Amino acid sequence: MKRVDVITIFPELFAPFREAGVLGQAIARGELILEAHDLRSWTKDKHRSVDDIPYGGGPGMVMKPEPIVEAVEAVVGAKGARGARVLLMSPQGERFTQEKAKEWARESHLAIVCGRYEGVDQRAIELAIDEEISIGDYVLSGGEAAAMVVIEAVSRFVPGVLGNPASAETESFQQSLLEGPQYTRPAEFRGLAVPEVLRSGDHAKIARWRAEAALARTKQRRPDLLARGEGDE
Repeated sequence: MKRVDVITIFPELFAPFREAGVLGQAIARGELILEAHDLRSWTKDKHRSVDDIPYGGGPGMVMKPEPIVEAVEAVVGAKGARGARVLLMSPQGERFTQEKAKEWARESHLAIVCGRYEGVDQRAIELAIDEEISIGDYVLSGGEAAAMVVIEAVSRFVPGVLGNPASAETESFQQSLLEGPQYTRPAEFRGLAVPEVLRSGDHAKIARWRAEAALARTKQRRPDLLARGEGDE
């Protein structure tokens, strides 16, 4: 992945995000391009409206199809004739996973539309969106924070973004396991000591201990990951 375009009514939220941490460093080095586009730039009325009342009644407002479709087409091209994958952050979407992060990191170009209000007109989804994605079983006020989660997770698999590429391969959710406990200096703090095996210098024993600790933590906290991993074999 080389470029990410975000379409949002709050592009200013992404200014500090794109300057911080390993993501900001990768952007500064030119290894990744991240641009946020104001959806209101594709509105045509004097109020720059991106939403309207829902057909059939009900609470809240629905995001209009015209600005979204025209924004996506202007930024990455029309569906079926573009080189980018277009995502919509939505509570109705498929759940985001580490595997999807790795998959999308192989894409050269991602575009992310940030939903708001009660949702997005279905016609915009059919005409402009490739996948609807959710980061969890809860509702946010908008898709901006969720888009940042996706960008952060995906970028970690882009070559050159992390100082040590092995870091991404040893983290939680790799091989259907949570990462085990980690320790650093001092060797003892307030009566709690670092496990002796981690100070032994025996790399084979350390590897076994870490594997066993990861398995035990996963069994305790996320047994569903183990069941999922067995089903994938």
